[in-house]
Amino acid sequence: MASSSATEGSAALQDELDALNAKITKQGSRVRELKKASSSNADEISSAVESLKRLKLEAETLREKKEALNPTAQFNRKVFDELILRKMFIVPSFEIHGGVKGLFDLGPPACAVKAAMVDVWRKHFVLAESMLEMECTCLTPEVVLKTSGHVDRFTDLMVKDPVGGECFRADKLLEDAIDELLEGNLDMPTPEKEEHLRVQIQADAFSPAELDEQLVKYGCRAPSGESYGPSFPFNLMFKTSIGPEGTAVGFLRPETAQGLFVNFRRLLDANAQKMPFAAAQIGLGFRNEIAPRSGLLRVREFCMGEIEHFVNPDDKSHPNFASVASKELVLFGRDDQLGSGKTKTISAGEAVSMGVVNNETLAYFMARTQLFMERIGMDASRLRFRQHLTTEMAHYACDCWDLEIQSSYGWVECVGHADRACYDLDVHGKATKTPMVATLKLDEAREVEVAKLKFDRKSLGKTFKANQRVVANALEALAENWADFEPIATALETEGKTTVDGFEITKEMVTWKKASKKVHEIKFTPSVIEPSFGMGRILYSLLEHCFYQRDADEQRCVMKFKPAVAPQKCAVLPISSGAEVNAVVDEIAEDLMESDLATRVDKSTAALGRRYARVDEVGVPFAVTVDFDTLADGTVTLRERDSMAQIRLPKTDVTRLVFDFVHGRFTWEEATAKYPVVQVKED
Repeated sequence: MASSSATEGSAALQDELDALNAKITKQGSRVRELKKASSSNADEISSAVESLKRLKLEAETLREKKEALNPTAQFNRKVFDELILRKMFIVPSFEIHGGVKGLFDLGPPACAVKAAMVDVWRKHFVLAESMLEMECTCLTPEVVLKTSGHVDRFTDLMVKDPVGGECFRADKLLEDAIDELLEGNLDMPTPEKEEHLRVQIQADAFSPAELDEQLVKYGCRAPSGESYGPSFPFNLMFKTSIGPEGTAVGFLRPETAQGLFVNFRRLLDANAQKMPFAAAQIGLGFRNEIAPRSGLLRVREFCMGEIEHFVNPDDKSHPNFASVASKELVLFGRDDQLGSGKTKTISAGEAVSMGVVNNETLAYFMARTQLFMERIGMDASRLRFRQHLTTEMAHYACDCWDLEIQSSYGWVECVGHADRACYDLDVHGKATKTPMVATLKLDEAREVEVAKLKFDRKSLGKTFKANQRVVANALEALAENWADFEPIATALETEGKTTVDGFEITKEMVTWKKASKKVHEIKFTPSVIEPSFGMGRILYSLLEHCFYQRDADEQRCVMKFKPAVAPQKCAVLPISSGAEVNAVVDEIAEDLMESDLATRVDKSTAALGRRYARVDEVGVPFAVTVDFDTLADGTVTLRERDSMAQIRLPKTDVTRLVFDFVHGRFTWEEATAKYPVVQVKED
């Protein structure tokens, strides 16, 4: 009865927490909008910030109450961390030299889990969808990342403690200093408050010299007590030089996507000019995080799996959508985030038809991502898709949903699903004067409105010289569709000039008339639907989801990996150290490994129960025990990790059965119906 009461109390607190989280999201969005708006006054901003802080404090109190009702349900991070380190799943890089923040090495178990997980990802997406896979270089020239916006977007001003050498983000120091000043002087006159807030709002727009002046003005001191050193630009990308001369600037790529975008034309050719199609890449990305934390959740080197699905912007349907239309997804839409604070469970088909998700292709990949997570063994009850608020969205994006996984760190974004529209191909096309277009063949000729142009070549040549052809090509490209050229025509008629791709065009340079023509094909710049997988975050979340303690015993830890991703698929253990028994162990292990089934052999003299516990800790799903009956009748026992149940079967059946388990062709329940279940004491 007490347990039922605790459950009801926990559910009631969760309802309160959901409603409160919605208020926090809504208030956070309001604070961001107020800070961006030049018309906002100081009192309004200050009041909004205080309200947000009160809501967050209230939510933290509710969370603590909820956890107190069911202490056994809490995640034992201490025991988990000890297991991860002791069994060498993950270890700090360069540990004996003191380590480096944000860099980790995967030990043998995690390396095997990641490899299996990537293999499933490749089969689930690349092979099943006939995607075009590439492996692009990690070194990227500056011009590519300048075009994509990364060079400008990833730069922050930093300051350094002159004694300890620790670096800090300068604008955040200034913002925090002003927050502390305002919180400690609640009676400050409004005009003075407004002046401080005006400085705070401009914090990320100051030049280095201006920022240094403000840090001195607000008394910002380094942890050593000294004044900070001068501000300097810090880019979150790792900068390097390409070639011995040192003149060609490059970066380690912050994402894998750019390599696919710049290869679009070749990829389209490789796909025989057919649209839509998808390209994929899995590889390393690098970001020089200022404050790496939370284990594998925020690191400086990480594995990413990215898919770029190129589609006609006027037709974002997906040919295979019917296969996932009935798949139920837990959606946390922006209206729910700002309203009830509760998620909704609806099918992918309903999400599209109701307009919750923008289009079929986006919803298709969301459903396929859900299926992938379930396939590798993620706890489905701790998965949700959260829609970006309008204040989070890039200006060019149509819709964005993050697959979030709940771990001991809360809800963590692990897979982004973004409809990026035509932005990426557009910017690279314009920067390189390369047409990033695809062709739609029409079944019947269609009449379209165009602009017929006539250039004053003398005027163009005199003004643009070597760029004369570039300007003419840009205008002719727009003239292919009157709707695109009409704003240019209007500006030339009314203003006498306009700008096209950075070139100022005057009315004297070109004349035009509206016309119509029949076309048999239409050129278009494809939109991009991008699912982007953070493999490191997924791996860490999977480790947490698979960890449990048998009977709440800290000494009996288990990793319940699915056979498909387990680091080793089977253990082979002898009951004794006799030569005859060990010969059979070697025979079975060799047969398993010849079938590409990673196998662990433990011939130590430890008790059998202790050896079972060892393989449980690294997540081996099955264990074969060779005993004295094996020598008599050729049978062995096969133990299943989570139930600890065992069956007896001929040793010649072991490899085929384990292979079928790993590939999902046979279940343990079916095995227990086929073979006799035996009772074995593990103590």
